[in-house]
Amino acid sequence: MTTGVRRRMGVEERRQQLIGVALELFSRRSPDEVSIDEIASAAGISRPLVYHYFPGKLSLYEAALQRASDDLAARFVEPKEGPLGARLLRVMGRYFDFVDEHGPGFSALMRGGPAVGSSTTNALVDSVRQAAYVQILAHLDVTDPPARLDLVVRSWISLAESTALIWLDGRRIPREELQAQLVHDFAALAAVSAAYDEEMSALLRRILADEPADGPFADLVGQLIELAS
Repeated sequence: MTTGVRRRMGVEERRQQLIGVALELFSRRSPDEVSIDEIASAAGISRPLVYHYFPGKLSLYEAALQRASDDLAARFVEPKEGPLGARLLRVMGRYFDFVDEHGPGFSALMRGGPAVGSSTTNALVDSVRQAAYVQILAHLDVTDPPARLDLVVRSWISLAESTALIWLDGRRIPREELQAQLVHDFAALAAVSAAYDEEMSALLRRILADEPADGPFADLVGQLIELAS
């Protein structure tokens, strides 16, 4: 470790440093296990100075969650170019990058952690889900989704969350397989819904018409045919 003259930071710069330090610690261990003293030590300042910028651990935790939720929501942003299956696969790759790098932080964000029941925490989780929802609809070129499409997209986002949380408990399945499986899950949910609704059927036909023979959606169809034969 190198030492040197400690640089004086402005108020906002110091706040952002503390949020970054806290997020890094929360990403490695449960927030319940991280103390203010540990955050202060990692930031190179005193415990009272942490309280100068944040009234308590909960407020710092929520600020760290805000940064994490903004980062996670941004993982769903993808240029609307190329087939949908490939786009979703890239999105899932970035999503699991975050989950892999920030396991305890991701769990804390989705499960509530020490701020369980907090309206702030609940709002952050909802903001991630809504950002994902808006992005998926944009990829589908739909602005006013019918009820069944709304159900498919929201169900898939919940499935991605629960899959990631279960995967973190032991990581027993290669993440690349889960990323592909979740893309297949989206297609399967859409296909089942299409069996009951003509609008969904038309949407599914439009999606599949743009899919290449070696894309993830076509790969699912091939696997199903092989299983049925």
